[in-house]
Order: sequence, then structure tokens, then C-alpha cells
Amino acid sequence: MSADTHPLPAAESTVVPVVLAVSMGHFLNDLMQSLIPASYPLLQGNLALSFTQIGLITLVFQGTGSILQPLIGLYTDRRPLPYALAAGMAATGAGLIALAHAGSFAMVLVSVALVGLGSAIFHPESSRIARLAAGMRPGFAQSLFQVGGNAGTALGPLAAAYIVMSRGQLSIQLFAGVALLGMLLLTIVGRWYVQVGADRLSARRSRLRQAVPLPAVVVRRGMILLIVLMMSKFIYSVSFSSYYTFYLMERFRLTPEQSQICLFIFLAAVAAGTIIGGPIGDRIGRRKVILWSIFGILPLTLMLPWLPLVPNVIVASVAGLMLASAFPAMVVYAQDLMPQNTGMVAGLLFGLAFGTAAFGAAALGVLADHWGIVAVYKICAFLPAIGVVAIFLPNPRVTH
Repeated sequence: MSADTHPLPAAESTVVPVVLAVSMGHFLNDLMQSLIPASYPLLQGNLALSFTQIGLITLVFQGTGSILQPLIGLYTDRRPLPYALAAGMAATGAGLIALAHAGSFAMVLVSVALVGLGSAIFHPESSRIARLAAGMRPGFAQSLFQVGGNAGTALGPLAAAYIVMSRGQLSIQLFAGVALLGMLLLTIVGRWYVQVGADRLSARRSRLRQAVPLPAVVVRRGMILLIVLMMSKFIYSVSFSSYYTFYLMERFRLTPEQSQICLFIFLAAVAAGTIIGGPIGDRIGRRKVILWSIFGILPLTLMLPWLPLVPNVIVASVAGLMLASAFPAMVVYAQDLMPQNTGMVAGLLFGLAFGTAAFGAAALGVLADHWGIVAVYKICAFLPAIGVVAIFLPNPRVTH
């Protein structure tokens, strides 16, 4: 159906198969990405790495994505590159092959930079296509898109525990086959965009030109507050993705395999939180979901460092679920503030997530080397308190 005949219905309908396809692509992408932090104990043993060096690996990996994602998103808002998704998968696969053969710290950094490049290409363009296919259900589409990534992230520690840890560093290259599968899937998504998506984009832009834009002061205040919220959220999150296994092994004397299973439980809860946040935001508003997430998590994070093993894992998982429910709401909230730049906004927020995680992981690694990993978790418990600034978020629905 062309944009000239029925532009509004074409722009408003939800193309669920396309959203599912980019969600599956997100699953494959983040499964491969999550092998990097999940393999830290193995790399630490093979290459005698310090916590500072582990933090630097995360800095390079996440930093590459942080810098490039908003730039790629800004470019593709103007000149869409639907087949770039497959190219991003190729870069990730090449990075995993290089990591499997890395015999030095420098080679590890080069390898993870390639994976970061693949992620930088994938996230803004795929999020933009998910928003394009969402129609009038952007929260649902963003949650479905993101839960694919979180599911992949959750399975990474299991893949590391049962494949990489048992077979060694070279087995990382087996997951390059996942990249090949992703390339095939995302080529199909690119073909959909060329055949149908361009018409939907044209209709959507026509509709936005007729809408009353939000005042610049509202957009600016909302984006600044979102950035503050993202920083507190992702520094706390990276303390789990990069160091939770080390924390459990030191405090509770778990084996690496046991700690990876606990990390999987936490990341599975994060995936569950992601899938509920977007649809609820469609119904009650993104701002309410963000507020609920921020204020609900603080008591849990404060008690977490003092709990025994089983309550620790349970409370960490509940906190992860609540914290994750805010991210799809944050992305759609930002896209509501700047509807003409959905790719750039997604790239900015994903890039900010990556960058905050990168520098946060590096800083936490230095602190862990000096004060110990258990002390670091006691400090991180206070990070969600920064999120109280969420009460000042403007409501885009009532500021027109």
C-alpha cells in the first residue's frame, strides 16, 4: 500500500512480524555482545588481567558504541541505511573471531572495539525501524525490541558457563555463526524497509509536519533529566554485568559456573522488566513508569549488600526487573520529545547507556583493585538515589 492512497492507516498500523524480526536481531546481537563480560573470568585467568584492565576492556567495548551510535542515528534519520544492520552483524562476528585468538591485552581491546562497532551500527538503525513499524503502539514495539536484546544478554552467561568456560577461549569463535544468522535475518528486514518502510516513513513525516512541536525549553529539560537518570541507571547496571560474578565468588565463595548462573537469573529478570515497561507506558504514560521504577528500586539496592546469598540473588533480580522497566519508557519518552529524530534519539540514549557503562566499569574496576569488590557494591547501592530528579520530568502529553 502506498503512502499516497492511505497514508494515515499505513503509518499507524503495527507490523508485528517486522518488530519481532528486529527483536530477534537484537537477541542475536546482544547474545554475542554479552559473551565479552561473561568471559572476563576466563580472560582474567588466561592473560593475568587486573580489575583495572577488565574495566578498560569494558571502556573500549562500550565506549566505541557510545561515541558512534548517536552519529549513526543522526545520519540514518536523514539517509536511512536499512542494509547496514547486516554489516553491523558482520563486524560483531569478526570481533568474536579476533577475541577467540587474542593472546594479549592489546588484541583483546581491538577485538572488543570491533564488537562495539557492530553494536553502534545495529542499535540506532534497528530501533528506528522498530519505531517505524510500531504505528500507534511505540511502547509495545520498543519493549519487544529491547526484550530481545535483554534475553540475549541473559543467555550470554549461560553460553559462557557451559561452552566457553568448558572449551576455552577458542570456542568464542563458534558464535560467529550467530552473526551469520543475524546477517540473513536483518537482510530480510532491510528488504522490508526498501519495499514498504520508506512509504510508512514518508507518511509519518507528513503527519509530524502537521503536529504542534513541543516548546524547546520542555524538550531541553526533559532530555537533560533523562541523561541524569540514564547515568545513575547504567552505572548501577554495569556493576552487575561486569562484576557481579566476581562479587559472588569473593563474598560467597561460589565457583565461576555457579556465579554465571546467578548472573543469568539477574539478567533474565532484567529481560522480564523490559517487556512490561513499554506496554504499561502506552497505557498510563512513560513518565509514570519511569517514576515507579526509580522510587521502587532504592530500598532494594540499599539492603542488597547486606543480604545472604539466596536473598541477595532474589532481591537483585527484583531490583533489576524494576530498573529495566524504565528503559523502554525512557527511549519512547525521548522520541516523543523529538519525534523528527527517532534514530538520533535512540542512538543518543543507547550511546549514553554504552558510554556511561564504559566509564562506570573502568572507574569501578579501579575502585575494586584498591578497596575490594565487596566495598564497591556497598557504594553502588546509593547510585539509584540520583534518580529522584525524575519528579521534575515534564509530561509531553500536557505541554502542547
